[in-house]
Amino acid sequence: MSHRSPVRITDKHQFHTLIDARSPAEFALDHIPGAINCPVLDDEERVTIGTIYKQVSPFEAKRLGAAMVSANLARHLRETFADKPADWKPLIYCWRGGLRSGSMVTWLRLVGWDAQQLAGGYKYFRHHVMAQLEQLVPQLQLRVLCGATGSAKTRVLHALAAQGEQVIDLEGFARHKGSLLGQLPGIAQPSQKAFETQLVDRLETLDLARPIYIEGESQRIGRITLPLALVERMRDAPCVEIEATAESRLDYLLRDYAYLGDDAQALSAQLDRLKELQGNVCVARWQGWAQENALAPLFAELMALHYDPQYERSQARHFRGWSERARIACADLSDAGIARLAQQVGATA
Repeated sequence: MSHRSPVRITDKHQFHTLIDARSPAEFALDHIPGAINCPVLDDEERVTIGTIYKQVSPFEAKRLGAAMVSANLARHLRETFADKPADWKPLIYCWRGGLRSGSMVTWLRLVGWDAQQLAGGYKYFRHHVMAQLEQLVPQLQLRVLCGATGSAKTRVLHALAAQGEQVIDLEGFARHKGSLLGQLPGIAQPSQKAFETQLVDRLETLDLARPIYIEGESQRIGRITLPLALVERMRDAPCVEIEATAESRLDYLLRDYAYLGDDAQALSAQLDRLKELQGNVCVARWQGWAQENALAPLFAELMALHYDPQYERSQARHFRGWSERARIACADLSDAGIARLAQQVGATA
């Protein structure tokens, strides 16, 4: 491949390393899967150069920027790239495939490496993500896994994957369990763009001729919004409902959400959002249990008074084939029970 050939995102497998030359904050917001961050300007430097460009002059911004870029490139050459062999081939991108990635490409080529620049940079990759969603989602042969809160749907998905089935774990990508109490402790949700990037990265690995299992979700998982095309595809897909007993669900919730007892104040604050639906007296009782770390009665009432009624009202409205769903009764949500349940779900395809 010529040094002057435009390199597209579909060519990235031809390179040893994918390098994101943008600032750490830009990288954290979203980046191409597999990329490492080697910024030519850090966050503070990027702001400084932008301010000088607008308030002083483009020339002064470029002069100071060149000095900063040179210093950062020197550090990368001494540290990050110090062990790279002579035949190393890195692919480099920035926001639009402009000066930042171009500067790095120039210096790495001077060393002798076959460095190349991703045409269009991250902006082009973002267009690629949206185009892939539009193209791939309508082809997905989805099987939607449903069940009331506490039915271990996500764990069943993981068990299906371990048994060789294809799954899409939306809650895993969103880093959220999808329910009122679904925020994971100490773990921030990704940006919307990063979520979509992870989703497309997964879609591109799937055999579109085979069934793909996915958990039935509303349009939002925490603060992440699902692509409308995917929501519509789920609404039209065949459903498999796990009909777990209330006892097994409560046991599972007490294991899966045990960490909620570690921060009574945070749990009480989350429950406060239910006052409009459940009333002050009911929520005050729940908050009292939260303060006492009495999760068993709390979860039992949340199931009976909040989650289950919402589930029963929403399923027929959300899934067009709900009346023809496959139904699997279950009274055991232990690890072994979940493995057996996954086998039963797989047999419905």
